[in-house]
This record gives sequence, C-alpha cells and structure tokens, in this order.
Amino acid sequence: MNKNTSNQLTAEQTIQLLAVLKTRFEQHKTRHEGLKWAAIQAKLEANPEKLWSLNEMEETEGEPDVISYNPATDEYCFVDCSAESPKGRRSICYDPEALESRKEHKPKHSALGMAAEMGIEVLTEAQYRKLQEIGKFDAKTSSWLKTPAGIREMGGAIFGDWRYGTVFTYHNGAESYYAARGFRGILIV
Repeated sequence: MNKNTSNQLTAEQTIQLLAVLKTRFEQHKTRHEGLKWAAIQAKLEANPEKLWSLNEMEETEGEPDVISYNPATDEYCFVDCSAESPKGRRSICYDPEALESRKEHKPKHSALGMAAEMGIEVLTEAQYRKLQEIGKFDAKTSSWLKTPAGIREMGGAIFGDWRYGTVFTYHNGAESYYAARGFRGILIV
C-alpha cells in the first residue's frame, strides 16, 4: 500500500485494506466468535479516519484484528495481533518527554508519540493481559504499555512480554529503547 499523509485513504487503499482485514478476520475466527464481517465493514466504511488509523497499524506490521464488540456502545475493538511487537514500531522510547531527555543516541520516535500520530492508543497492562488470553504474543519481543502516572513521574515506564508460559510486566527507564521492544495499539471503532 502507498503511504498517504492526508489521514484519509484513497478508494483503492480502502479496498485493499478492507480485503486484508477481512482475510485476517476469517483466518482467526477464535479471536471474535459470533461477530460478522459485514457489520464490521459497514462500521469501518462509515469512519474513514478509523480506516486511516488501521492502515497505519497495518503499514507498521501490527496486523490489526477485531478482538471484541461492545453491544452497549456498538463499538468494535481492534488490536495489533502480530506474533511479535510490530516491526515498524520498534527501537523507540516510551514517550516524547523521554525522547527529549536523551542527549545522545536518540531513538527515532516514542511509543506514545507514534501512537498519537497514528490515531491509536498504547495498550494498558489489563488490555495486554486480555490480548494474551486469545493468543500468545511477544514470545521474542516486548511491548511498551500505558504506564501509570506515578511510575512515569519517577522516570519509569512498563512493558510486557510472554515467556515461560506466563505474561510478564516489568519496568525500564522511559528513555530506554531496544531493537526488540515496540508497542501494540488499540483502536475502538
């Protein structure tokens, strides 16, 4: 797919993205039992800005997929379901403040900054643990998680991974970055 910076997809990009999302939806039915693609597609077509965000998730290799539906609000939840932390979002620190604080060897971006530009949110620890219930993610990588204010105020940030059959949450300095750490996003449509 071609990169588009207008926050709106062309008709051709929309068709391509919907085809990719539909294929993934059909290949991973256990992630969204009982949901129908036609209703999801209609919701997406009515929200072009959300389609643009999903395209950003796809372009950075997040492999977004529907993992839940809230009938009370008529909203679908899309989350990055790539086996490992999305390749196009790795080697980044936690947030813009951490990025700014680095004087040498700065990463190219931050998780919270990149998520904001993409129109998505970084997963919370609870959302990350819920995602791990439908599959095993980050067996070789790790993903930054939305960090509680108190931890962030002290210079830290949290991340999660899956090792030894268990979901682990741990901490690092917010300014740190690693080739195997990115972030997973969530988008409500």
